Amino acid sequence: MHTIALVSQKGGTGKSTLAIGLAIAAMQDGHKVCLLEADPQGTLSNWRRRRAQAEPAVESIQDGIEFAHRVPFLERCGVTLTIIDTAAGVSEVATAAIAVADLCLIPARPSPADIEAAAPTLALVRASDKPFAFVLNQTPVRSFRVANAAGALSDTAISLNASGVLALPYIVLRNDQQDALGAGLAVTEYALGGKSADEMRGLWLWVASRLGAVAPADAPVEFGAVAANSQADLRVAG
Repeated sequence: MHTIALVSQKGGTGKSTLAIGLAIAAMQDGHKVCLLEADPQGTLSNWRRRRAQAEPAVESIQDGIEFAHRVPFLERCGVTLTIIDTAAGVSEVATAAIAVADLCLIPARPSPADIEAAAPTLALVRASDKPFAFVLNQTPVRSFRVANAAGALSDTAISLNASGVLALPYIVLRNDQQDALGAGLAVTEYALGGKSADEMRGLWLWVASRLGAVAPADAPVEFGAVAANSQADLRVAG
């Protein structure tokens, strides 16, 4: 099983939307996915309540210690990909999420405030010696700010002796992303042939290539039953 953590010191970078988009793109690629919500705002839980489909499961994490038990439990249930959505800022829970992740994604909008906030988040990830990538999110369709932000993020990575860590493609700000969330869907379900769906599928393929996350053809089937259970059931079993 692979585990991704979305982390950012800055709020409003779109971590939850990216977590949902990547989760559904990975499911469409054959993965059994669970979303772990470590953000008290509850964006994923609210989306899950609007969603008619049984999967993916969304489980809340209140304490960083839970990750050490929950992640192995999910793997035993047949999950092949776990995605962790963390709250903004530096916290014990975010640090614990980074510790169990195989890859940390740091979303940033193409704004000076987001780029500045990416540096301390990156330092925290690097302190854990974890692979990482920046994701330029909520970008305008065409703007010099996108190129400037990409350059600034690359410079930040180079300053810490890291390179090749800017995920592609960039995710453009479009209404269909938010419309999909409101319907309990991801953009790859809501607007299958749209540009946003293409970008999210492309981002998942980029992430999967970094992880080597090829979905097994004979993945265990137990997760279907687990996903249909309540969050309390999972917490007790874990």
